[in-house]
Amino acid sequence: MEILKTVLLIIFAIDCIALTIIVLMQEGKAAGLGTIAGAADTYWGHNKGRSMEGALVKSTKFLAILFIVLAAVLNLKVFA
Repeated sequence: MEILKTVLLIIFAIDCIALTIIVLMQEGKAAGLGTIAGAADTYWGHNKGRSMEGALVKSTKFLAILFIVLAAVLNLKVFA
């Protein structure tokens, strides 16, 4: 059981570092203020899911879910 806890802690640490890096790589939301004036009808506005920014958003969601699940599993009384 101690080996499983160690492996999960290593995965948790890698997830934390990767999540921090991916969040810092994303553009700020201030760049999206042009949508108020209707500037979202550009090529990048329609294909944002296929761009690098879209991939970063998807990766952030996946790593955040993994972070929450690992935090909950590591907090179980099984590992106490």
